[in-house]
Amino acid sequence: MAEHYKISVAMVAEPEERPYARSYVLKVDGYSRTKALLKNGEYLTSEPFSVGGHDWVVTYYPNGSKIRPDDISIFLRLHPAGAKDVKAKFTFSLLDENGEPVPSYTRAHDDIHTFSRKAPNWGYHNLMKKAKLERSEHLRNDCLTIGCHVTVVKEILDEEETRASPNDLHRQLGDLLESKDAADLTFQVGGEIFLAHRCVLATRSSVFKAELLDRMVESSGSLIEIQDMEPDVFEALLHFIYTGKVSPMIDVVMASHLLVAADRYNISRLKQIREEKLCSHIDSDVVATSLAIAEQHGFHRLKEACLRFLASPSNLEAMMASNGYRHLKSSCPSVLKELIARILPTKWNLEKDIIMTIY
Repeated sequence: MAEHYKISVAMVAEPEERPYARSYVLKVDGYSRTKALLKNGEYLTSEPFSVGGHDWVVTYYPNGSKIRPDDISIFLRLHPAGAKDVKAKFTFSLLDENGEPVPSYTRAHDDIHTFSRKAPNWGYHNLMKKAKLERSEHLRNDCLTIGCHVTVVKEILDEEETRASPNDLHRQLGDLLESKDAADLTFQVGGEIFLAHRCVLATRSSVFKAELLDRMVESSGSLIEIQDMEPDVFEALLHFIYTGKVSPMIDVVMASHLLVAADRYNISRLKQIREEKLCSHIDSDVVATSLAIAEQHGFHRLKEACLRFLASPSNLEAMMASNGYRHLKSSCPSVLKELIARILPTKWNLEKDIIMTIY
């Protein structure tokens, strides 16, 4: 049985308007090492990612599938393999240094495939020739970067039917928030005042529902003070509650604050969007802060993405020189122990056990 390694996965963008068509970037760090470690027919498996309400993984064969030993093979798999039938189209592309598809290494299939219990995998035995790739300029720092675009077809038809009879509820609720007509709640956040509607907040957040039902006996318009949150974060939180949308101009720092706010008020969709945003924007300047947030609030996908990023010695060194490292070291020492245990060579199992028992 082949040992299964992992491929890092990051969302390219946040297609909030079309949740049934998404693009991801798959990164295979250490192309040469995985090629040496895995035999023909053995593969790497990506982390699961979501499109159209279904989970997917990509299997990557550095030495080709059994029938194509000179090629790189790649397949999209419905996860788990026993899930219900799903119709989908997909494209795989080698990405250049700017993240753009290389036309000669792009494999797109216009046919609609049915992923089922009997046929959970679809893809390409001959994505590219290994020898040709290794002579090209597209294998940078021994890292292979592949784009994967997946379109789930059945739900897209449903979406188009919905567009034929448009539902303006989110737009109308956004107008209601903007106009503040019939607002019966007043929030004070960091010295700023926000007006909102009890029924909307209680419907969209179980935490707001519990808190606001306790306040039903209070008079309409009574002041509610929100602690430990910046006004712009609360404003963005209200905007999502009413409209289901997040401004695309939000930066990584703001995204992290909004993720914490979404967790605080148990707004699952916003948590998913913001966590995916942070997972796809990890660098040496923000990774310490993102890792601290992930550890303190239980964001497992973000934590895993940060730990994979820090598996690189150069990334780890840069993180230790960043402003967030001191806070991470003081607030989350346990996650640093876990990181050290991960980056030690596999043969040092005893040393890993010792590190994980240190308090």
